[in-house]
Amino acid sequence: MDVISARRTATEAEAHRSGVRIAAKGLTRRFGRHTALDRLDLEIEPGEAFGLLGANGAGKTTFIRLLTGYLVPSAGDLTVDGLSPAREFKAVRQRIGFVAETLRLYPDLRVRSFLRFAAGARNLAGAPLRSAIDEALARFELVDLADRLIGHLSKGLQQRVSLAQAFLADPPLVIVDEPTIGLDPVQQEEVRAVLRGLRGRRTLVVCTHDLGEARDLTDRVAILYRGRLVALGPTSEVLGAGDALPLFRGDEGARR
Repeated sequence: MDVISARRTATEAEAHRSGVRIAAKGLTRRFGRHTALDRLDLEIEPGEAFGLLGANGAGKTTFIRLLTGYLVPSAGDLTVDGLSPAREFKAVRQRIGFVAETLRLYPDLRVRSFLRFAAGARNLAGAPLRSAIDEALARFELVDLADRLIGHLSKGLQQRVSLAQAFLADPPLVIVDEPTIGLDPVQQEEVRAVLRGLRGRRTLVVCTHDLGEARDLTDRVAILYRGRLVALGPTSEVLGAGDALPLFRGDEGARR
């Protein structure tokens, strides 16, 4: 390999590690007469730790489903590194690691078997598959639990398994929905430590109701209210030391 090719390869690898760019322009999603997301304009930069906040029904889950390609926009556009999740689902899905609020695990499978299944679904095979599983087990301290049934693990350990599957293909974009809900304080800190370690190396999108968690994990946040963007900016400014709750109620005077 010549010097130019080596540099290009290194640059591409570094770009992968630093994450993806997400851009929404006029993004709208309707369900019948109900508008779940209303003309959203939003950009998330590579390597950014971004929080998506709002009360129940604000449009957070709709945005995540659009971003992961499980829904298509009613209007507007959404891209991940210039690719449309709706039109180029497979290419975008390869860039995403997703941890859902409700754990999507198979209790009758052992940890290693589940990770093997998840890796196969991402088109990993042979040595890359085995390497990805070993790295995920080590990263989330699951090596000693690899042969345990998932259904026999505590909720905190199950959350680690869910995080492990999200990292199997070394995705540049990690999306986590309510990452520490239902966990005890020790388990919460373990999960948050992993997510803090992603800063600058992957794009991280966190959906959470926990304002303390948002302050801890994110650099910038957006607050949605009934499908509309009511606040966007650095976490320290939007949430700050004051009362951010009016933003979650859509109070016009609280907009920033």
